[in-house]
Amino acid sequence: FYILLILPQQKRQKKWQQMLSSLKSGDRVTTSGGIIGIILSIRQPEGSDAGSIVLRVAPDNLKIEVARSAIASVTVDEGAKKS
Repeated sequence: FYILLILPQQKRQKKWQQMLSSLKSGDRVTTSGGIIGIILSIRQPEGSDAGSIVLRVAPDNLKIEVARSAIASVTVDEGAKKS
């Protein structure tokens, strides 16, 4: 039971935590709500707060602030991969 259910979930959680800790300005990210944007700044956590991230969202360069835990994935551009 442990090997089938709990261990894979722990591995996914650890990988997600590593992704969150390696975020930096300029990264293109997708939130859990489906918003795609580029990180402008990262606000570090205060106390028990998880911190927040300011994103620039196209097409109007709208700036929004989301919780750090709302980041679902980092998107890698195809052009950036080739160089």
